[in-house]
Amino acid sequence: MSGHDEKRVAAGLKAAVHNPNVSEEAKERAQERLESMGTSADETSRNRGTNYPVGSTDEAGHETNRVLGGYKATLHNPRTSEEAKRHAREILEADGYQFERPEGVSEDEHQKRVNAGYKAALNNPRVSEEAKQHAREYLKEHGGL
Repeated sequence: MSGHDEKRVAAGLKAAVHNPNVSEEAKERAQERLESMGTSADETSRNRGTNYPVGSTDEAGHETNRVLGGYKATLHNPRTSEEAKRHAREILEADGYQFERPEGVSEDEHQKRVNAGYKAALNNPRVSEEAKQHAREYLKEHGGL
């Protein structure tokens, strides 16, 4: 596929197949295209960067990806103790999380991506007003607004 990430294209096609607002004809075309790519809409979706299917739970019934997301948040929270950050890092490392920036990504590029995430949050109707306010404050502090 020229210029497109096959994984993202497949994810979009899978979403179309499962979207109740998409016509049956469009769902059939999406399914055919997925099959031509060597996949299907029934394959388990996975969150980027994790080994767990979306919605999978641990023995206590907690969504695994949300738990790991909480540990990631712990690392970046300035009000978290060093002991808690060390524990979070151990859990994430045991799960295969990498702390090093991918090769070829500069600090400027990293900051650009972080700012883009906060800007996206400002336009997302599912983000709380409190989180949007945090995003505005972060972007103001880091020259993103």
